[in-house]
Amino acid sequence: MAYTDIDKPTDYFETILYTGNGSSLEVNGLDFSPDWVWIKKRSNAANHMMYDTVRGIKKHLHTNTADIEVSEASDDIGLNSFDSDGFTVKVNGNTNTNTHTFASWNWKAGTSFTNDASSTGIGSIDSAGSVNTDAGFSIIGYTGDAQTGTTIAHGLGVKPNMIILKNREPDTANWQVYHSSLGATHYVQLNSTGAATDSNTRWNDVEPTSTVFTTGSSGDVCGDSSGETFIAYCFAEKQGYSKFGSYTGNGHASDGPYIHLGFRPAIVITKKTDGADDWRIFDNKRSSSGFNPVDKHIYPYSNGAESSSSTNSVPDGFDFLSNGFKIRQASAGINANGGAYIYMAFAESPFVTSTGIPNNAR
Repeated sequence: MAYTDIDKPTDYFETILYTGNGSSLEVNGLDFSPDWVWIKKRSNAANHMMYDTVRGIKKHLHTNTADIEVSEASDDIGLNSFDSDGFTVKVNGNTNTNTHTFASWNWKAGTSFTNDASSTGIGSIDSAGSVNTDAGFSIIGYTGDAQTGTTIAHGLGVKPNMIILKNREPDTANWQVYHSSLGATHYVQLNSTGAATDSNTRWNDVEPTSTVFTTGSSGDVCGDSSGETFIAYCFAEKQGYSKFGSYTGNGHASDGPYIHLGFRPAIVITKKTDGADDWRIFDNKRSSSGFNPVDKHIYPYSNGAESSSSTNSVPDGFDFLSNGFKIRQASAGINANGGAYIYMAFAESPFVTSTGIPNNAR
């Protein structure tokens, strides 16, 4: 029996916290060179900053807005390099303010991917990017054709469980999210608290396959005119490393649902889907006590500073366990009675390694 596909999750994902110096700062400590870096200031209000190696350094998007992609005006601003064990940031109020604290979430892809649709017969338009089939992650760029039913190669070799997609420019556009628990008939938006919407305009009511995903008629996914550029972050579940699922809340403050993952989580991102409410990011590096419960969270749709939750001045939120997470809060954002939620989660360590060695809870 294979317990996990990946024995060392920190080869592919890790959270790094840092304090800005207002100058040039090397943020290191990763076991890999990151291909996707998501930065958020914790201590103060600031935009989320999304960088990746496919679009290139100094080009960022904000998960909390529909804004077009921004190219930094100077070499002394923003993320300046992807390094062998992290990244370097220069002066920027969103990524490197002196004494302010930041969180960065970092993923590895790393293998160049190019698909010429006319040559391969895969997809209806060309796509290119960076792929890691071992970790089930790809960063895919493509140029929209403003057509309904366009198919785009994602490079994963298996069906994606989640796709986060953004129209880069020239139009402002919301972040579109496909999640396998909702299916291709529905979508949610990363920069919105809105409930899941039943519409064929995003994914054309067609499930992704092992080779392509399909876009609908919305300009947010295919463009209002030919020539608009897009970026898609695609994820496929890997045993012992990543999971994309759903749960139903019970409204109980101290004994909420337990969600089995098959690993001790490093990060969990949740969204209520049957009503308007928060996206929330919890990770293993941010809690008031340094252990359970993990009470500090960040909202992807908001520029607000890091928040923490408590009941009667006692921290609450999630317990990160050796094989999943347990909810310790009755907030409507994560545990309304009967509420429907989706999540994405990545591992700190598998529940049991490929050689049969179990891990421990926090």
